[in-house]
Amino acid sequence: MKMCFRWYGKEDSVSLEEIKQIPNVKGIVSAIYDIPNGEIWPLDRIMSLKDMVEQHGMKLEVIESVPVHEEIKLGSSNRDTYIYNYKQTLKHLSQANIKTVCYNSYACL
Repeated sequence: MKMCFRWYGKEDSVSLEEIKQIPNVKGIVSAIYDIPNGEIWPLDRIMSLKDMVEQHGMKLEVIESVPVHEEIKLGSSNRDTYIYNYKQTLKHLSQANIKTVCYNSYACL
């Protein structure tokens, strides 16, 4: 088992330097929060996040929540564009050697 800690990026009130001090934590779980739902996560942005984590002596182990666009969930006529974008994001994560992507479902009631 790898001990990881959730980090919400540069705006997180807990810094990577502080996380690094937690005993046995060697990995980070994070995401790119400012890219709109359904847009492709550029490889350079993923690498930037990964590099930032690695500069603090840890590894970006998990990407949490590459959001699935509502048009996919609804089966809308333009869903194929969003499916393509989702697949491209997963390919970019793979190129960055990110092996775990978990899906977070956000319910809107």
